[in-house]
Amino acid sequence: MPVPMPDSGKYICHGITWATGDPRLLLAPLPGGPLTYAEFMNRRLGFRVTGTGRWCTGRYRFADTVRVEAVACPDRAPAVQSGQCTRCTGQDDFRFAHQFHQGGHASAALQRYMAQPHWLYAATFADGTTKVGTAAEPRKRSRLDEQGALFATYLAMSPDGRAVRYLEDALTRHLGIPQTVRAAAKLKALSDLADLPAAEEAHRQAVDRAAKTLAEFGTATALEAWCPPDEGNRLRHADGARMLYPHEVNEGEHGFTPLSCIGSQVLVVLDSDDLGYLLDLGTLKGRRITLGGAFTSPGAAVQASLF
Repeated sequence: MPVPMPDSGKYICHGITWATGDPRLLLAPLPGGPLTYAEFMNRRLGFRVTGTGRWCTGRYRFADTVRVEAVACPDRAPAVQSGQCTRCTGQDDFRFAHQFHQGGHASAALQRYMAQPHWLYAATFADGTTKVGTAAEPRKRSRLDEQGALFATYLAMSPDGRAVRYLEDALTRHLGIPQTVRAAAKLKALSDLADLPAAEEAHRQAVDRAAKTLAEFGTATALEAWCPPDEGNRLRHADGARMLYPHEVNEGEHGFTPLSCIGSQVLVVLDSDDLGYLLDLGTLKGRRITLGGAFTSPGAAVQASLF
């Protein structure tokens, strides 16, 4: 069932999730309680960030043999490493998934999860940068939805998580295609978006190179296009004024209405003007926030005539 953004309350923000098929803020209520998957699109979002530290964003546990689910930290403890406290880190078997193909530790539950089919994909961002990545079958769609890409293609399906990571590493090694792109670079690229066909062509060339290399490995390709969510349509077009939000989202008070979302990057309007501002709600991950309709963004000294 859709859960609207709470009107008030204190939470630890776990960032943005697309696990429900649309973008939601994942919130752990304070002092306790189950995680809330809160809708925020086209709804006014007012909040204040309290403190400067980072707090544990819990862990993932295996819901069954093929799915994982997020779990809030029972202690709502300060983060120690990788956004987790010591207790949640020790209980999080899923953190070993990325080293699974290198022979690292793997619980029986992780081995069962990794034994299912996985997808290899290429995703291209607004500046033409392309990365390769992997997704388990149940995460085929949501994994790409959360990346913040403009274009993406599923390159091949592998029988398990070990084989797909060998392919991922091979494409990085042979073609120099990275496996990560910084969130700040994704946001900056969206703010500078001026030539959508150029990014689309960059994606086509990257997919062609990857397909040829996979063929040389003897790997059958799928080349299935990812269909981007409607929530990002407005951001994917180069028309209309937009600029980077002129305040740090992870401190102070803010109030705005999100109109479009790609990954964790959102296009918002403030109460005071009609300009579109770009910001990354993912920067709230691990922060304590207080929700409230009275919270507003500081004034933005921006002249509309510049755009």
